[in-house]
Amino acid sequence: MKHYFLSLLALILPFLSTAQEVVEKGLDQKIDEAFQPIADTFFDIIFFPVYKGDTLTIPFVLVLLVSSAAFFTFYFGFPNIRLFGKAINVVRGKYDELDQHSAGDSNLAIDGDIPDTIRDESKEGEVTHFQALATAVSGTVGNGNIAGVALAIALGGPGATFWMIICGLLGMSSKFVECTLGVQYRDVGEDGTIYGGPMYYISKGLKERGFELFGKIAAVIFAIFCIGGSFGGGNAAQSNQATIVIKELFNWESTAAGAIVGLVLAILVGVIIIGGIKRIAQVTEKIVPFMAIMYILACLYIIFSNFSFIDDAIALIFREAFNPTAFGVGSLIGVLLVGFQRAAFSNEAGAGSASIAHSAVKTKYSASEGMVALLEPFIDTVVICTMTALVIVIFNFSGAFQYGGDGSGAVLIDGISYEGAGITSKAFAQYIPYSNVFLTIAVVLFAVSTMISWSYYGLQSWKFLFGRGKTADLTYKLLFLTFVVIGAAASMGSIWKFSDAMIFAMIFPNMVGLFFLFPVVKKQLNRYLSAIKNANL
Repeated sequence: MKHYFLSLLALILPFLSTAQEVVEKGLDQKIDEAFQPIADTFFDIIFFPVYKGDTLTIPFVLVLLVSSAAFFTFYFGFPNIRLFGKAINVVRGKYDELDQHSAGDSNLAIDGDIPDTIRDESKEGEVTHFQALATAVSGTVGNGNIAGVALAIALGGPGATFWMIICGLLGMSSKFVECTLGVQYRDVGEDGTIYGGPMYYISKGLKERGFELFGKIAAVIFAIFCIGGSFGGGNAAQSNQATIVIKELFNWESTAAGAIVGLVLAILVGVIIIGGIKRIAQVTEKIVPFMAIMYILACLYIIFSNFSFIDDAIALIFREAFNPTAFGVGSLIGVLLVGFQRAAFSNEAGAGSASIAHSAVKTKYSASEGMVALLEPFIDTVVICTMTALVIVIFNFSGAFQYGGDGSGAVLIDGISYEGAGITSKAFAQYIPYSNVFLTIAVVLFAVSTMISWSYYGLQSWKFLFGRGKTADLTYKLLFLTFVVIGAAASMGSIWKFSDAMIFAMIFPNMVGLFFLFPVVKKQLNRYLSAIKNANL
């Protein structure tokens, strides 16, 4: 602990000692100018198109993501609907006794194991089903739900909301598959620490199928992209939006305001992430339900305060989904792509990141955690994103801004340009007194909880590449905290381009693992459902 704080202090001192120079030279602008070319390059590489027209570009990664989610939905018999009730029961502990003994698990012999000799996997793991869900939800429920939804509507109009919901429902199936595999192929250290995620199920699973070298290469590629994702969407994008609302709340126009806010956030996050998954789970299981309930209640208050507009808002969302009029998109495919992209960024289904947190669960049935995981896109996209969208659409019935804007994601409200969380903040301010304070707190809580969860995801990938030593851990954490500052200082455009690129890059190697190993998931699902049936639960 002492060495950690000394290293953290070494990171902070240069910022403090040059504070006056920062104000004079405009550090925020300098950071953004240096970062923007990097973001543009990564974005162009990851979002290479399968079709490119004068007004429409269809990136291959989105086609891969959505078609894969649709395939898993049909192959597993609509698990997003069929297994939803059982997923709730797993979280609330109805089937916990299955993890305590082998009652009802006679079907294990079919898999080549004898119930009395099989390894008791229920003794492995570090967190409960609920803690794993809370940690993973805290990684997905973030400012993608506030800023990302606002960006989707600003670009694609109300119709983008419909396609976000569709993507969320399909994403439940992808999340089920990848999180089942995360538990199935996890590593358990000598001290009981769990190491899991796509890098493990890709390397182990493909080795079982005779593709050891290919599996190792794909796993390494995933780990690299996941580290990038932890720096981008799981970090920089979060601190960026937290900084926007903090600067707006205090009317802070300093040329170094972003860097200073980022430094404070880095210190806060740094104190938390040193504790590892158990500390993160303890924090997130308290923060996530509180912040989610607080935000949902505020949205519901606004929605039902405008009860007469609800049917109009829903009708507009459906109409614009198939007949979009937003200037920035102008076509059905365009608004569909905007909705899918923002939903995928928000819930991360198909990226594989959540399986890293779910791998740490205490269970001997990998499919049980897959069921728990399918709740995430529902909570994140179908519930919270839709709430945000309805608030913004109802707010804009007054004609506050033009859907589509100038195509950049920024809109003019009362002659002032707003983007991301700023749009949502204006919508809240219309109906809730002092909502700027409320939303600032909500955005900061969303940001911090997402950052601490993603620090764990990135660290697990870092360990996979560089070993499990303390020096390697500390190096990663210092780099992670540096990106907190970069995200706060750089512009929203460059940060979100970089973040999109890193999150979506993870999809390529992750899908390699999912398509090689989905039959394993089918086998584990049947095993778990049989155990439930035999135990009469």
